[in-house]
Amino acid sequence: METTQAFGLAHLWAQSDAVIRAVALILLLMSIMSWYLILVRGLRQLRTRRHAGAIEAFWTAPNLDAGLKRLSDQAPDSSFEALAQQGAAAAQHLRRHPANETLGSKLDTDEVITRALRKSIALSTAGLESGMTVLASIGSTAPFVGLFGTVWGIYHALVNISVSGMATLDKVAGPVGEALIMTAFGLFVAIPAVLAYNAVTRANRVELSELDAFAHDLQAWFSTGARIAPVSVQAANDRSPAISTAPANGAA
Repeated sequence: METTQAFGLAHLWAQSDAVIRAVALILLLMSIMSWYLILVRGLRQLRTRRHAGAIEAFWTAPNLDAGLKRLSDQAPDSSFEALAQQGAAAAQHLRRHPANETLGSKLDTDEVITRALRKSIALSTAGLESGMTVLASIGSTAPFVGLFGTVWGIYHALVNISVSGMATLDKVAGPVGEALIMTAFGLFVAIPAVLAYNAVTRANRVELSELDAFAHDLQAWFSTGARIAPVSVQAANDRSPAISTAPANGAA
């Protein structure tokens, strides 16, 4: 019983060298960074879900200023608010600077608004992808860092055993088992990072698709003064001409 209690994390840290301790600190730092990003992204996704009705509230507003106010109230500091504000700023710039002989004013109105919306989407995409590289790196490298700590720990334990000259099972199993803790620690760091990366990537893809659809509607509204009405598949089929399957006259 005393021998069993002598082994564990405390004993591993006490008898380990600088390499094992450095690996453990690196994995601890990776874990802190990973969970920080997971919490930040999780809170952002919760805020994004609360903004689900903001786009519809924008389109039901009586005018552009009221729509922007609704976005600012219901989805503050969101990608959708930034997109609408950028499009409105581009349209206002065109109104303040009508066409003249300067090079910049010769751009088509639709092109100016489209570029402004694309710039906003690019900035939003960069914000959504911030920290994703860190999560992916932690998820892919943490197991190997832990494995390196295990290999080094086993080597260190075997050297100590060979020096002492006592290679019995109880003398080998303890140090080797402690070294394997580093592999478990690496997996403990990597698995949440990989799962979070996959979940955040899917959420970002959904948000970018919604943002792209909102940008198309904004571009149409600023260009024509009307939003492109969404059409369901059933409505499209109802409006399409029916294809007759009856045989032609004279056919057998």
